[in-house]
Formats: sequence, structure tokens, C-alpha cells
Amino acid sequence: MADLVGPRLYSCCNCRNHVALHDDVISKSFQGRNGRAFLFSHAMNVAVGPKEDRQLMTGLHTVADVYCCDCREVLGWKYERAYEETQKYKEGKFILEKSKIVKENW
Repeated sequence: MADLVGPRLYSCCNCRNHVALHDDVISKSFQGRNGRAFLFSHAMNVAVGPKEDRQLMTGLHTVADVYCCDCREVLGWKYERAYEETQKYKEGKFILEKSKIVKENW
């Protein structure tokens, strides 16, 4: 009988709190503050900080930093608003930096 394996997850690099599902990855070709980042449709077990306008590589966006709800490590940000029409698809989505997350159940 085969062993049952749970869903592939990403966890906080600091405390291993589960923060996202692999199935929710939209793109792995984003840029974070510290290198590569992934765009996720959803995140879990995270706290969202205050909104602020930031000039990013793709234009002006309203974003909010995203923290691990257990250890408070900053993992990335949530796109709250995109001002350019071509960037609207990002609204409500999450950037998690590759250096801040680790794979689980792979």
C-alpha cells in the first residue's frame, strides 16, 4: 500500500509555519526585495500589514507587507491595488520571496 502524501506546501523559512500551497503558485518569475519571488493566488497563516504605495519595477502599486503569523518574519507583500491596467491581474495576490519560504512534502 502506498504511503499517503499531503499537498505540497511552502513554509516560513524561520519557523516552518505553512504559508502557501504549491497549487496556488501563479508565477515563479517575479522579483522581490531580495531576489526571486513567487506570485500566489492565496496565502495562509499570514498577517497583512498596513497598505502603502510603492513604486515597483512594473509601476505604482498599493501593497501591504505580509508576515508569518507565528514568528512575524516578513515573507513578502500583498498587492492591494495596481494603478496600471496591465497590472490589475495582481490585485489581491501575494508575493512570497523565495529566500523566505521552504518546500514541504516534496
